[in-house]
Amino acid sequence: MSNTSFQTAAVIGTGMMGPGIAGSLALGGVHATIVSRGEESARKGLEAARRQLRILAENGLADAHTVREASDRLDSSTAFDRTIADADLVIESAPENMDLKQKLFARLDSLTARSAVLATNTSGLSITAIASKCQHPERVLTTHFWNPPHLMPLVEIVQGEKTSPEIAQSVRDLLAACGKVPVIVKRDRPGQLGNRLQMALVREAAYIVEEGIADVEDVDLVAKNGFGLRMPAYGIFEHQDAVGLDMGIGIVDYVAQDLYNLPKAPNIYRAKVARGDLGAKTGRGFYDWSKKSIDEVKAARDQFVIEVLRGRRK
Repeated sequence: MSNTSFQTAAVIGTGMMGPGIAGSLALGGVHATIVSRGEESARKGLEAARRQLRILAENGLADAHTVREASDRLDSSTAFDRTIADADLVIESAPENMDLKQKLFARLDSLTARSAVLATNTSGLSITAIASKCQHPERVLTTHFWNPPHLMPLVEIVQGEKTSPEIAQSVRDLLAACGKVPVIVKRDRPGQLGNRLQMALVREAAYIVEEGIADVEDVDLVAKNGFGLRMPAYGIFEHQDAVGLDMGIGIVDYVAQDLYNLPKAPNIYRAKVARGDLGAKTGRGFYDWSKKSIDEVKAARDQFVIEVLRGRRK
């Protein structure tokens, strides 16, 4: 199977991920239909996808003609069975619930043509377990688009125990044609690839605050202005090879003795959750969100990503 086999796609979900996924596929020449249970949510999902494509054009990340053509390849539908049956590729972004996804994929498996590929956008659930109720698990895999999907290049393609490597490669070829940076995760493990790296950083950051080594604000400043700033152009292993593994091994051996290594979240998480301090949605988490705007933080994030992507195109 080659990426030319993917002519039509059905994207299930109209929340924060579905429209961006559909728009990305449309940029790659695929006719993408956003599938929803309600007419209103389907319409809003389609509007969001087209709006996100315009953002790419307005910021020089795609030319206007390409965006217009991609917009014409977008559609929405509430006719679930018919839309799914006609798709070469199905990507779902339903809530992160294993039972829900297993039942959904069993249904997708029965509705679609044998040649269709079934993908989930899960950020951490086991694709092997999701595919376990399917008659043809070899065509089931994860395509984890990073948020916001219309801007973030990375897509992690996770192979389950029975996923065909050839099918995984065909999806990688398709996503590359869509302008994404796809990587194949060969083993189905918790956290996939990106979130395993991210969780190591998150738990150590929380532990640093818990131990009184530094405040929340300074931890974030270090991430934004130190290693995080150079990471778009300078990877983890590139840095290790640059400093020399003989030096690197000594540093890792020394620092690792004092890192947080328990197989659970640091206690500072549990204390905050017990108080109801769940983050921006409750007004307080690690930060006091009565003094900060989560919308402004996200807007600054998106603008920074846009600037990085614009720099890459020069």
